[in-house]
Formats: sequence, C-alpha cells, structure tokens
Amino acid sequence: MSDVATPPAVPETPQPPRILIVDDQRNMRTTTALVLRQQGYQVSEAESGEVALSRLLAEPFDVVLTDLKMAPLDGLAVLRGALEVSPSTQVIVMTGYSTVESAVEAMQLGAYDYLSKPFKESELLLRVQRALEQRRLLVDVGLFSDEFRQRYKLDNLVGRSAPMRDLLTRLVRVSTTEVTVLITGESGTGKELIARAIHVNSKRSSRPFVPVNCAAISETLLESELFGHVKGAFTGAVKLRQGLLEEASGGTFFFDEIAETTPAFQAKLLRVIQEHEIRRVGDNASIPVDVRVIAATNQDLKKAIGEKRFREDLYYRLNVVPLHAPPLRERKEDIPLLAQHFISRFNQRNGTRRTLTQGALQKMAGYDFPGNVRELENMVEQAAALAHSDEIDAADVFIEARTAPAPGNPDTGVRTLAQEVDDAERRAIEAAMQRNDGQIEKIARDLDVSTTTLWRKMKRLGIRKE
Repeated sequence: MSDVATPPAVPETPQPPRILIVDDQRNMRTTTALVLRQQGYQVSEAESGEVALSRLLAEPFDVVLTDLKMAPLDGLAVLRGALEVSPSTQVIVMTGYSTVESAVEAMQLGAYDYLSKPFKESELLLRVQRALEQRRLLVDVGLFSDEFRQRYKLDNLVGRSAPMRDLLTRLVRVSTTEVTVLITGESGTGKELIARAIHVNSKRSSRPFVPVNCAAISETLLESELFGHVKGAFTGAVKLRQGLLEEASGGTFFFDEIAETTPAFQAKLLRVIQEHEIRRVGDNASIPVDVRVIAATNQDLKKAIGEKRFREDLYYRLNVVPLHAPPLRERKEDIPLLAQHFISRFNQRNGTRRTLTQGALQKMAGYDFPGNVRELENMVEQAAALAHSDEIDAADVFIEARTAPAPGNPDTGVRTLAQEVDDAERRAIEAAMQRNDGQIEKIARDLDVSTTTLWRKMKRLGIRKE
C-alpha cells in the first residue's frame, strides 16, 4: 500500500459504515484495518473463516473484505455465509493468487468486487466506497421491496426507519440459525410478530410455532400445559396428557413475558434449553424434545436478576442473540406507513374503501403512542369504524385526553410510564369491545390475552361490560 492519495469522501450515514476484514495474515489484516479506521469506518477483524462466520451471525456488517486462500474455511465459504445471513452485505474478495478463475468464481457466487494483493490505499478506499454505495441502493430499494418482503414473509413488520432496518437485517440473519433469541421491547411493539417472522424464515417453518403468554397462566397450569402430566399427578389429572413442548417438536416455542415466570419454573426451562428434554408433571422419566426457544420481555431482565426474580444462567442462555423491538416514538417516520397498512387491512376485512387524509396522518404523527403499534392499529380501526364517510380526516382520529391529576396530587406535567400504559390499554380494550360487540371471549382473542387477564385488566382500569 504505497500510493498515498487523497481518499474518496466517506459516504454520509447515520452511523459509521461497518466493515469486517477476514485474513489469516495478521500484518495484512491490521494494516488494512488501520487504513479504513483512519477514514472513519467502524472496522472489525477476523483471523479465520470460522471466526468471520461467527461475527456475521452476531452483528451486521455493510462490507466484508475477505482473503480467498484460507483453511479450513476459505474466502468463498465466507462469501456464501455472508450473503446467506445478509443479502445486502457487499463482499470484496482479496487474493494474492490473482487468477481469472478465482475472481470469476467469486463474482459468480455474488461477490461485489475483488482486489489483487498488493493493492494501493486509493484502490482499497475506492472499492469500499463503491461497495457501500451499492449496499445503500439495495437497502433503500431492495430491502423494503415487495419481492424482499414476500421472500422473507415480512408483510406485518412495516417500516423504513433506521431502527427497523437494523431489526429486519438481524432478523433475517438469525432466522437461518438455531440459536436462542431474546426479544426485548415495550408492550405493543410487535414482539410476537418478530418471533413468527424468525420461525417462518427458519428450517423449522413447516413445523409448529407455539406461542405462550407466561403472564396469562398460573405457574401450576403453565407447567402442566408446557410439560404435560401423568394420570394422578394432581386433582383433575384423570389421564396422561402430552405437553405443548412435545406437541411443538421440530418447531419453535415462543415464551412471551418470560420475566413473569418464577425462579422454580425458570430452572425447568433452563433444563429444556440445556438438555433438550422435559419431565411431565408427576413423572421422573425424561422425554427428549426438539424445539427452538424464542423468548420476549418488556422488562429489564438485568434488573430482575439483581432483585433475584430472574435466573442469571437462564438469561445468558436466552440472550444468545438479542433483538430489540423499537418503540413507535423512536420511529415516527413509520407512522404513515403503518397507518396505511392498517387501513388497507380494515378495508379487506370489511369490504370498505376507507382512506386516510394528510391531516389524519399528520395528527397521528404528532402523538407519542405509549401503547406503540398496537395503539396505532386500534386508533386507525376506531377511526375507520366510526367515520361518517370513506375519507378519514383529522377530526375522525380520536386521541384520548390525558387523565387529570388525582385530588391532592398537583399536575406536574410529567406522566409516569405506568399511566401512559394504562391509557393505552384502556383504549385498546374499549376499541376491541366495539369491534366484538362486548363479547368477552372474542375480545380476549382479538387482544391475544386470556379471559382471566382481560377481566383483571378491565377491573383495574374501571372498564365496565355494557
């Protein structure tokens, strides 16, 4: 790298472009990394193909620079792996064995470009800049195209914001693996949709996806439901019953609100993940199970660990690959897209032709949505159901006034998260009651909660069944 020229300007991006350098020659790897870091790129290094594939599964990269001749996994294996986990990642192969055959094979497999060693700094920087421009084009156009969404079955995960781009990229990447995933995010951010998308893009897609809300079932019933029981295990156990984990064999099991489980139950779940086996309630025999575990929570599990409410060993078993569902207030540019998505779905279900005016969209975009996507969906459906014409204007969009302060508690202008969540839950339940004519079973199914949980929330929020 002898030619020191004025490098091309680094493309402007919200975050520094992420580049992975893969080379078993330490001097070559560190020198290349130094040149790129001096230009403001965020650079990671891998000394082998195996390490590179692990890094690619763990975090997203915009460009991968990989040597071709390595053992046991060569640069072509890295190329295949990189494109499998992230189709928009641009791969540049580097070779000291500059033959037409190796370069052509790499390009045929999907490499963006190749570099012959030794290469000049200016040549390296130019190739990287062009690769980043190509990736940006693919992301801006391809990642959110109908073809991409259909291929990865992402129709229900709507958004073009930077947080959603990162989420979808990691989602597609992790779907091809068998690792355990922990999804974090506030209520209403679509954690179960993310889990389903992982499942349908995995090798287990033809097998069951079984979701369980751990907060909606008592611990005793939860154990019986998940692990099954033998006859006589408890009062009412009149016959042997297979658990949901057995029924989900070969598929994916989704534990929603995992933080609501007890440490005793967590110990049994840890055994499922570590040993791939269960014991039915009332039985000592072990039964093998083959399920992929995905868990979700809206709580801070590290805080729960500190308070002895959550097992630290289970946390690390679940948190192999973390995914975060961003709150809607952090991706407000997605609100119009989501609103249009929900109005289209409403029209399909009801045979209507409702449309949202710019005024309606602007009113929605100006609201923080403490209940996140679920609250926006309810707001759109409520407006569509009650609108006087097919054109939904700002006046048709109902945003509930914030609760007045209780007597003796002056209004400081600051509301707690609990107050915001209560308001969002109240709106969601009331909208579901309107949609389902007040029928509790239908409302519970609509909101994806048990009837017990629904009654409890209605009582706490002061909602009466008409």
